[in-house]
Amino acid sequence: MKILVINDLFEQRHIERIKAAASECKAQVFFYKNEKEIPQSDYDADIIYGFAPSIVSTSKKLKWLCAPWAGVDSLMAPGYFANENCLLTNSAGAYGVSIAEHMIAVALMMMRRLTEFYAETMNGKWLFPRSQKSLKDCRITVLGTGDIGTTFAKRAKAFEPKTIAGVCRSGKADDPVYDHVYNVLDLDKILPDTDLLAMSLPSTPETKGILSRKRISLLPEGAYVINVGRGSAIDEEALVENLESEHLAGAALDVFQTEPLPINSELWKTKNLLITPHIAGNLTVPYTKDKNVQMFLEDLKNFVTGKPLRYLVDRNLGY
Repeated sequence: MKILVINDLFEQRHIERIKAAASECKAQVFFYKNEKEIPQSDYDADIIYGFAPSIVSTSKKLKWLCAPWAGVDSLMAPGYFANENCLLTNSAGAYGVSIAEHMIAVALMMMRRLTEFYAETMNGKWLFPRSQKSLKDCRITVLGTGDIGTTFAKRAKAFEPKTIAGVCRSGKADDPVYDHVYNVLDLDKILPDTDLLAMSLPSTPETKGILSRKRISLLPEGAYVINVGRGSAIDEEALVENLESEHLAGAALDVFQTEPLPINSELWKTKNLLITPHIAGNLTVPYTKDKNVQMFLEDLKNFVTGKPLRYLVDRNLGY
């Protein structure tokens, strides 16, 4: 059995852990920083942990692709896999901590107007206090109650918000952090009572455009929006208009319909919009790297012993 690990962010301790696990499985493992380094002789791999579309699309021998990220919508295109029976897992569950911290950070930056103060102090200006808002007594709606949304909700709870409502496809969530959990069909009823909308949805046919122009208008004046899921979930043109008119007090986007965000995009100049370049969740935080490798090794053991893979993607759902 041959395993290819393609990643330039793993540290030596991660490499050693993977080597040890491969040895126990009596498998060969090869490490590459990117797909361009892989010689043709290794295109016959049984398992790939990383990004290698040229192999995935041509090798009928590939049995399992483990994506080291959470969102796999780009892997769902018809014909992406030469072997249609190739198993696909993702690393949803590794990024909750990193992305939740980012969400808390940008929420405070917007509500406490820290970007304004920072910009002025960098220009040598001492500003007098101005109106600010707080997470305390805030009505928070978490759209997407998976690992990321729930990890955020747990951290937001410490700020004593008025309510934390969860919204998801099933209308159910096991974690008690939510005061109420609603079906996504009830989203229109919840938005008027939302001060902070935190979005962490995968890209599926059902989530595309879910925050439409009409739904943005349902948010109360002065509300905030955070999106760390997929850019396709928001009507960006309507978001811009509602930020410019100050119907929305602010928005923080880490994901966009087009990435990288084009230099001529009006989003760059939009008032009260905090932009980050899809960095809320990535393999730079030590915990995220450790968890990512741990999840792969857990499923490697399952794969070798013939057990179901724990992090298997449901291709019908898209996650």
